[in-house]
Amino acid sequence: MSEENQVEEQPKPLILQKLEANHADALLAHDETRGTVVVVVRKEQAYAVLEYLKTDPELAYTFLVDVTAVDNSQMESELMQFDYARFMVVYQLYSYQGQCRARVKVPVHESDLNIPSVTSLWQGANWLERETYDMFGINFEGHPDLRRILMPDDFEGHPLRKDYPLRGRGERERFNFDKQNV
Repeated sequence: MSEENQVEEQPKPLILQKLEANHADALLAHDETRGTVVVVVRKEQAYAVLEYLKTDPELAYTFLVDVTAVDNSQMESELMQFDYARFMVVYQLYSYQGQCRARVKVPVHESDLNIPSVTSLWQGANWLERETYDMFGINFEGHPDLRRILMPDDFEGHPLRKDYPLRGRGERERFNFDKQNV
């Protein structure tokens, strides 16, 4: 075989090596895209994996960049891949030590919209989880103050779900702009 046909296999990123060694049963899938390692983990083990990523001295993903969700209800391939879990909660992490990013995705079924809060790991998760709760209806168990943050308290529904009407359900006509939302 000539040298041109031989392709050296790149070593796995450290995060994948360590997760496979310490949390192999939690991993559902993994990928690397644009320099970011993406792992999909089981909901039941999501908190343990995120805690490990933050506290492991070699990984040190100490900065939680974002928490959000994706509604895959109209993406059949995504639904089939993860046992028809409608939502995917997404955590964007950054390690200053390793100067690298990681994305942790957690499939969440519509029949059980509860997932553990990570506010005890990152205080910055407080508002990010509230926003995800408000827009998608994902309940973060153990959150210190899980209530709406963007929509009025009496607002019905979750506007970023795919089944929410594009023009709304008449909220603009009924909304009292003089009323304070406390």
